[in-house]
Amino acid sequence: MRTHLRRLAADTGYLMLGFPLATVAFCLMVAGLSAGAGTLVVGVGVAVIAVTLLIARLFGDIERGRIALVLDRPVHRPRYPASPADAGWVRRLVNPLMTPQSWLDALHLIIVFPIAIVTFCLSVTMWGLVLGGLTYPLWGWFTSRIPGNQELPELLGFDGGYLTNATFYLVMGLLSALVIFPVIRFMATLQANLSRTMLSGMAELQGRIDDLTEGRHAAAHAEADALRRLERDIHDGPQQRLVHLAMELSRAQRLLERDAAAASTTIGQAITATRETLDELRALSRGIAPPILADRGLNPALSALAARCTVPVELDVRIEERFAALVENTVYFVTAEALTNVAKHSRATLCRVMLDRTGDSLLLTIGDDGVGGAHVAKGHGLSGLADRLRAVDGELSVKSPAGGPTLIVAEVPCG
Repeated sequence: MRTHLRRLAADTGYLMLGFPLATVAFCLMVAGLSAGAGTLVVGVGVAVIAVTLLIARLFGDIERGRIALVLDRPVHRPRYPASPADAGWVRRLVNPLMTPQSWLDALHLIIVFPIAIVTFCLSVTMWGLVLGGLTYPLWGWFTSRIPGNQELPELLGFDGGYLTNATFYLVMGLLSALVIFPVIRFMATLQANLSRTMLSGMAELQGRIDDLTEGRHAAAHAEADALRRLERDIHDGPQQRLVHLAMELSRAQRLLERDAAAASTTIGQAITATRETLDELRALSRGIAPPILADRGLNPALSALAARCTVPVELDVRIEERFAALVENTVYFVTAEALTNVAKHSRATLCRVMLDRTGDSLLLTIGDDGVGGAHVAKGHGLSGLADRLRAVDGELSVKSPAGGPTLIVAEVPCG
């Protein structure tokens, strides 16, 4: 109840204050733009319009702060490019005219004026009905005794008298009290969303573009790191084994005619090395495209990861459906990297992995009872997870105080 009352008071204040602000701003915009357009031929109009647009920017900043309180979320302020440091006075003067958002600020002040009038009048009417109707028994006693005074119930055909009028206005006040919250809320959000679209729409779009650019860069860095790691692993493992295998086979070939027993022993060692190399290549291939993930989905793939982990893993996968390859690969590799970090650094005795769907996102939770201290700073094992998740518009949350336990939560969009 208190939350609704605070919301109602905030929305009412927004609409009530919006009317005088819109009136002042509208008058300044119309006067400034008209005077500027009329004096363009003599050159003064450029300065007048520039000052008018700067005033519109000021009112826009005020409105952004107000609509953030109505919508309960931050509203982005657009970027207003500054003039170059070496620009002359003419360039500085016309800079506001060259910024599209400045014109949107001015247009907003013109468009919102009639809307502010309507919402202000409706707000005053609603509050008048509520307060006037509910308090009529206090002041209606005097008005009903004024000679010749006809009140609304009598004009509507009801019998006159204090009791009839009091009942009528009380019912009207109660009905108005029941609907005032949704009506005021609707008007406030309607006006606030219109203002947000015009005053911050470009800024939000630019922010989205920046997020996508950052995600693309993060994906590129994550892929580059994975390729470097794969190259290092191949160089240090299978490549060295294959070089050694070639040398062993050459030695066996030379021994074949002189010492068949020694050649047989050498060939046996080469066969063993071949099997070890194949096993290592299979392990590396899991980091590129695990066949079990592509063929059977996340549940069997995560079960295979849990089985290979040196720390006991309790796995709880609550999904059965298949998702896009990018989504499944992201969940798989995040889990694999997290379990690798658990095995290497956590000194944990138990790890829990849970995967569930919430709305349009997959929620992956990985916790262990280890020593803690994990974080996503660059140069640490979890930084690659954050980059991989940013590439798919996902989020990573890590709670790992010193002494443990550690809780990693990854949210992967799947809708």
